[in-house]
Amino acid sequence: MLTECENLRACTLLGGVREEHEWSKMADHVQSLAQLEILCKQLYETTETGVRLQAEKALVEFTNSPDCLSKCQLLLERGSSSYSQLLAATCLSKLVSRTSNPLPLEHRIDIRNYVLNYLATRPKLAEFVTQALIQLYSRITKLGWFDCQKDDYVFRNVIADVTRFLQQDSVEHCIIGVTILSQLTNEINQADTSHPLTKHRKIASSFRDSSLFDIFTLSCNLLKQASGKNLNLNDESQHGLLMQLLKLSHNCLNYDFIGTSTDESSDDLCTVQIPTSWRSAFLDSSTLQLFFDLYHSIPPSLSPLVLSCLVQIASVRRSLFNNAERAKFLSHLVDGVKRILENPQSLSDPNNYHEFCRLLARLKSNYQLGELVKVENYPEVIRLIANFTVTSLQHWEFAPNSVHYLLSLWQRLAASVPYVKATEPHLLETYTPEVTKAYITSRLESVCIILRDGLEDPLDDAGLVQQQLDQLSTIGRCEYEKTCALLVQLFDQSAQTYQELLQSTNSSTIDITVQEGRLTWLVYIIGAVIGGRVSFASTDEQDAMDGELVCRVLQLMNLTDSRLAQAGNERLELAMLSFFEQFRKIYIGDQVQKSSKLYRRLSEVLGLNDETMVLSVFIGKIITNLKYWGQCEPITSKTLQLLNDLSIGYSSVRKLVKLSAVQFMLNNHTSEHFSFLGVNNQSNLSDMRCRTTFYTALGRLLMVDLGEDEDQFEQFMLPLTAAFEAVAQMFSTNTFNEQEAKRTLVGLVRDLRGIAFAFNAKTSFMMLFDWIYPAYMPILQRAIELWYHVPACTTPVLKLMAELVHNRSQRLQFDVSSPNGILLFRETSKMITTYGNRILTIGEVPKDQVYSVKLKGVSVCFSMLKAVLSGNYVNFGVFRLYGDDALDNALQTFIKLLLSIPHSDLLDYPKLSQSFYSLLEVLTQDHMNFIASLEPHVVMYILSSISEGLTALDTMVCTGCCSSLDHIVTYLFKQLSRSTKKRPAAMATDDRFLHIMQQHPEMIQQMLSTVLNIIIFEDCRNQWSMSRPLLGLILLNEKYFADLRNSIVNSQPPEKQQAMHLCFENLMEGIERNLLTKNRDRFTQNLSVFRREVNDSMKNSSYGVNSNDMMS
Repeated sequence: MLTECENLRACTLLGGVREEHEWSKMADHVQSLAQLEILCKQLYETTETGVRLQAEKALVEFTNSPDCLSKCQLLLERGSSSYSQLLAATCLSKLVSRTSNPLPLEHRIDIRNYVLNYLATRPKLAEFVTQALIQLYSRITKLGWFDCQKDDYVFRNVIADVTRFLQQDSVEHCIIGVTILSQLTNEINQADTSHPLTKHRKIASSFRDSSLFDIFTLSCNLLKQASGKNLNLNDESQHGLLMQLLKLSHNCLNYDFIGTSTDESSDDLCTVQIPTSWRSAFLDSSTLQLFFDLYHSIPPSLSPLVLSCLVQIASVRRSLFNNAERAKFLSHLVDGVKRILENPQSLSDPNNYHEFCRLLARLKSNYQLGELVKVENYPEVIRLIANFTVTSLQHWEFAPNSVHYLLSLWQRLAASVPYVKATEPHLLETYTPEVTKAYITSRLESVCIILRDGLEDPLDDAGLVQQQLDQLSTIGRCEYEKTCALLVQLFDQSAQTYQELLQSTNSSTIDITVQEGRLTWLVYIIGAVIGGRVSFASTDEQDAMDGELVCRVLQLMNLTDSRLAQAGNERLELAMLSFFEQFRKIYIGDQVQKSSKLYRRLSEVLGLNDETMVLSVFIGKIITNLKYWGQCEPITSKTLQLLNDLSIGYSSVRKLVKLSAVQFMLNNHTSEHFSFLGVNNQSNLSDMRCRTTFYTALGRLLMVDLGEDEDQFEQFMLPLTAAFEAVAQMFSTNTFNEQEAKRTLVGLVRDLRGIAFAFNAKTSFMMLFDWIYPAYMPILQRAIELWYHVPACTTPVLKLMAELVHNRSQRLQFDVSSPNGILLFRETSKMITTYGNRILTIGEVPKDQVYSVKLKGVSVCFSMLKAVLSGNYVNFGVFRLYGDDALDNALQTFIKLLLSIPHSDLLDYPKLSQSFYSLLEVLTQDHMNFIASLEPHVVMYILSSISEGLTALDTMVCTGCCSSLDHIVTYLFKQLSRSTKKRPAAMATDDRFLHIMQQHPEMIQQMLSTVLNIIIFEDCRNQWSMSRPLLGLILLNEKYFADLRNSIVNSQPPEKQQAMHLCFENLMEGIERNLLTKNRDRFTQNLSVFRREVNDSMKNSSYGVNSNDMMS
C-alpha cells in the first residue's frame, strides 16, 4: 500500500516518538497505555453509572492532553483490545476536526496515509473499529478538501486510494474500499455544526463536480460485475460486500446536489436534482434495469436497499430529459413496477413493502397523469396498483406506516383528474371508488379485531389518523356519489344497530363498544370528505349529499349527548369535534353561499333553517362538552379551539352573540357551570392552558356589544375580581395553603391573558388596564418574588405582563395628562428585575431542564422588554432626566441575564433566539448610547451573538441580526465622522465604544466577510437586509475589503479573474463615502446586479476560494 519509507515517516510523525526519548519515558508510555485500556473497558463494558462517568471524564482529559497524538498511535499499534483501537480512532477524529489550533497539513497527510495502511494490513479488525477508522479518513478528507501542497489538492485522490483496496484478492479488502467511498460520500453530504455552512456547501459542490459521478459509475459497474458472478450470498463476507455496494449507490443518489438541506421527514415530496453531466447514466436504460434485475435476484435482507435506490432514480428531476426521453424512461420504470407487482413474493417482507410503497408514490409526485396514461401497459398497471392498494388496506395490521404512501399516490391521481388533457382513458373512475371502499370498510372491520385481541388502536394515534383522513378527503371526492352512498349505507347500519343495543336491556358492553368504534371511524371519514369539498368543482347535488351526511352525524350527536349523564365515549366525541371543525371550515363563515343545498336538507330533516340555527347547534355542543367532559383535557382543549375559531369570523361572531346560550356563557363563566375552571381538581398547573383559549373567545364575544359600557365590563369581570381578592387575602396572612394559592393565581393570569389578547381596541383595553392597575399589580409582583423558581407559576405571570405591555393595534394610547405609560413601564421594569435577579441565584441547572426552569422565563422577559421599548407610549428620556432608575434597572438586568446564557443556547432554542434578536434590534435602534456604555466583554459578547446569528437558519433571526448590525455600524460611522470633525460634545462613552472597536477590528472584519460570503456563495433569502449593513462595514474596513476582494479574485481561474474584478468595480461604482439613504439605496441596487453577475461567472467554474480565506 504505502512504501516502507512513507509508512515509517507516517509512524514517526504521527507518534512523535523521538530517538532521544529515554527508556523510562517509553516505560511511562506503556504504563499509561495499560491505564487507558482499563478506562476503555470501564467506559464500554461496565454497568455501573458512576464508574462509567469517571472513565468518561478521564478520557475527555486524555483527548485534551498535549501528547494525545502519540498515545493514539501507541494504542493502535500495541493496544490489546478493540476498545482501545476505537478510542484512538475517535480521539484522532476529534483532533482533526477541531477548529481552534488545527493540526498542521503534514500531520493530517501522515494520519491519512497511516490509517489507509493500517486498514490494508489489518482487514479483519472488529467492525466498529474499521468503521471508526474509515470515519476518521472521511473527516480528514472532507476538512482538507481544499488544502494544497505544491499545487496539488492532496486529499482528493480518493478513487486512487480506494482502487488499491479493490485490486486486492480478498473480499474483506473490497468491503473496506467500498465502505470508504460510501462513508466519505455520506460525510461530505452531512453539514457539520462546528464548521460554517458556507464551507460545507463549497466542499460538497466541489466533491459533486469532481468525484461523485465517477464514484456512482464505479458502484454501478461493481454491482454489474457482482450480479454477473452468481455471488454466494449465504457467505457473510460476500453478502456484506453487496450490501456496502448498494449503500454506496444509495448515498450517491441521495446526495444533496444543490444544497437544499431538505428535512428528512419531507423526503416524499422531493425531486433528486441530478446534475446534467449525469444524463448519460439515466438515458441508458441498463442503469434502471440493473436495479430491477438485482431486486429479483437477491434475498429480502438486501432488496430494500435496491428499492431505496429505485425510489431515488424514479425521482430524478423532470428537466434532465426532453419529452421523448422522459416518456421512454417512464415506460421502463413502469415496466419494472409491473414486473414487481406480477411477482409480489418479496413484498411480504415489511421493509421491501415499505420501500415499494414509496416507489409507487414517486410515480405520481414526479410524473403527470397525462404522461402515465400514455405508457403502453397503463391499463394493466393501474389495475395491478389498485389491487395491490386494496389488498394492502384490507391487511391494515401489516406495515401500517406504509399506507401513507399508497394513499398519497391515489390522492395525487384523484386531484389530477380535472386537469388531464390526454385522450387515453385514465380509468380512475373505475379504481378510485374501490380504494375508497377498501379504506372505509377495512377501518370498520378492524374495530372488532382490535377489541377482541387487545391490539393497539390506530385511533389513539391522532397524527396518523389525521394524515390519512386528509388524503382520503381528496380520494373520496372522486366519484363522490359512490362514496356518499357507501357512507350512508354503512352509517345507517351501524347507527341502527347501536340504537337497538342501547334500547335492549341485555346487550353486552363489548357490542356497544364495537358499534361506537365503527361510528367513530364513520364520523371522522364523513368530516374528512366534507372537508375535501372544493368550491369551484362542487355541484348542488354534491352539497345535497353533504347535507345527508351532516344530518346523520347531528342525529347521532343528539343520541350520544342524551346519554352523557350515564356514559360517554371519548374517541367518538373527538371524532365529532373533528367533524364540526371540517363542517365549520366549509359551510360556516363569511365566504359561504347561504343558498347551499346543504342548508335546504338540514331544514327539511332537522328544522335548521339558517346559519344562526346551525351555530346554536355548535354552541349547544360546546356547552355540553364543557359541562360533561371538563376533566378530559383532549376534549376540553379541542372544544375550546372550536369556540375560538367560531369567535374569529366577522359575521359569525355577531350571530353568536345573539344566541341565549352565548349570553349564558358570558354571564356564568364560573367553575360551578364549567368544571374545567375549578382550581382544586387539576392534576398539575400546566393543565390550565386551555383557559386562555376560553377567555380569548369570551373576550371577542364580549367586545361585540361592549362599547364603553363599564358596568357590563365590571359585571363580566366579577369572577376574576373575586379570585384576585382571594389571592390577596391569602398573601396577607403568613400561613396560607400554597398549592391553592398557586392554582388560583395561575388560573387567573391565564384567564386574564386570554381577555387581554382579545381586547385589541383602545376603549376595551383601557377598561381592563384600569381594572388591573394599580389594584392588582402588587399581587403579580409578589407571586414572582415568592415562586420565581417554579416555572409553572412564573411563566403564566410573565406572559400576562408581556401581553399587557404589547401595544397591539395601537390599543395602548394614554391621554396626554396620564402618567400611566411611565407607571406601566415601572411595573414592567420591577417585574423583570425581580425575576431576573432571583432566577440568577438558582445555580447550576441540568441541561435537559435548563429551558423549562430558566431560559423560557428569560425568553418571555426579553419579549416583554422588547414590547414595552417598541410600544411607542413611553418617552424613555424622562427617566434619566428625573433620576428614575427604572430604565437602567431593566437594561442592566437584561445584560446580567444575557451573560448567564452560553452563545450556543441563544441559537439552540428558537423562541429564545427570536425574542433575544428582536429585542437587540430595538436596543441598537433606540438605545445605542446604552450599548456604547457597556463593558468591553459585554460588547464583544453582543457582537459575537450577532456574528453567529448572521448564519442562522431562521430567516427572522438572520434579518434581525442584519438590522442590529446596521444600527451599530451606522452609529460607529457617525462617531468616527464626528471625531474627525473634532466636535467638543463627543461623550466619553462614545470614545470608549470607538476604542473597543479599534482594539478588536477582527470582529467587524469577520462580519464583513460573513455577509459578503453569504451574498456570493449562498442562497441568500434576505438580500435586501444583508445589503444594509454591508456598505457601512465596507466603509469602516476599506483596506480589509480590498484584501478580501483580491483574495476572491485570485482564487478564480485565470480566465475568470478579470470578470470577477469588474464585478467588484461595478459594486462600488457611484457609491460615496457616506451612509445617507440615497447612497444606501444605490448600493443595494448595485449589490443585486453584483450577485447575479458573480453567480453567472462562477457557474462554469469548479474552482473555489482557497480554504485559508474568509470562509475558514
